[in-house]
Amino acid sequence: MNKPLIPVALPKRAPLKEGMKILAADVGGTKTDLALFEMKGDQLSMVKESLFPSAEYKSLEDIILSFEKSAELPLRLSIAFAGPVQEGKAKATNLDWQIDSTQLSSNLGIPEVFLINDLEAEAYGLAALQAQDLVTVYAVQGPAEGNVGIIAPGTGLGEAGMYWDGKLLHPFATEGGHTDFSPRSSTDWEFLLFLQKKYGHVSWERIISGPGINHIYDFLRDVKGWEESQWMKDHWQEHNRAAIISQGAENGSALCLETLRLFVKYLAIESANIALKLKTTGGIYIGGGIIPKIWNEELKAVFLEHFFEVGRLRHLLEAVPVYIVLNPKTPLLGAAYYGCL
Repeated sequence: MNKPLIPVALPKRAPLKEGMKILAADVGGTKTDLALFEMKGDQLSMVKESLFPSAEYKSLEDIILSFEKSAELPLRLSIAFAGPVQEGKAKATNLDWQIDSTQLSSNLGIPEVFLINDLEAEAYGLAALQAQDLVTVYAVQGPAEGNVGIIAPGTGLGEAGMYWDGKLLHPFATEGGHTDFSPRSSTDWEFLLFLQKKYGHVSWERIISGPGINHIYDFLRDVKGWEESQWMKDHWQEHNRAAIISQGAENGSALCLETLRLFVKYLAIESANIALKLKTTGGIYIGGGIIPKIWNEELKAVFLEHFFEVGRLRHLLEAVPVYIVLNPKTPLLGAAYYGCL
């Protein structure tokens, strides 16, 4: 493995030998990304990859068997899973699945099965990134060393941290996306009450996610009285609303534009919360599939306006660089590296 751009401490286990393979999975609420990697020299090389709609399968085991119908399964399987992992077991947050690594090993005949949280895998995946995989939102002068925070809006909201030991970063998972949404303005309070009527408890995940974009749109239209454009009415797709809202913003819909501004505002606030709680002078990394698709200079200005609104600790936030992770394979790569090195 070449010297990484981001110095992540990888697990110390018996490395794969030349020609050996590992199966890696990135399991999300919407899709499961499965790939077979082969060790060539000291580098992992992707041999085969397929995407599967998660909800159309009863289990990850079914997907793996569909992926490798005629081939012999490798000796290692490493899984990035969207849900809290405890003692090799996990229950998905946005999918009706449970995973048990011991049971998977027995059923599939794979001797070694590793299971980690998907944001922990995203953290490990940072070790595989190159400069072109990142966009700088906010830069600092001089070297940025210290703890790192990761936030990733997608079907849900993932959050993770990385502890800096002076030489390397050590990833750890959190479930911070399920902590309480904290309103700042009168509009935020109205939004909170709007969501409380529907869900009771309102977490950051209810807002900073694909479904969260839908909630913001509905709130602005139904409570605040923003007008829905005819284009939006004509192109409405209940199963793909976030993408339609993004397209509506590109077409100039004021309601859609305001929806994305509020979404990025809330992302900035929660990113600042992570930065303060973990003292992330090593940086905040924004992952997930949403932000790279909607990002522009206007939304960057919205993010920076709200990221630094932390009162007396603004000077600390000004020492925290912020990056967007462009490579959608980062959790998959992280799972592969976690399981092979």
